[in-house]
Amino acid sequence: MPMTLRLTDAEADALRRRADYESRSMQDVVKQAVREYVENHSRQDLLSSVLDEQLPRYAEALDRLGK
Repeated sequence: MPMTLRLTDAEADALRRRADYESRSMQDVVKQAVREYVENHSRQDLLSSVLDEQLPRYAEALDRLGK
């Protein structure tokens, strides 16, 4: 799906420098960054969800262990 990404001059310059450093296109660098962002946040969301569901179940035992 095509999209337009608007960056500030500083952001575009930083992206260009990074892409040049890695000998990659700016598009490849951005696509990888998006993939990593989604993957990392998906893991965090899953972990938060599991903790929200499971911690109350073990709250009493965790409290006893902490004493």
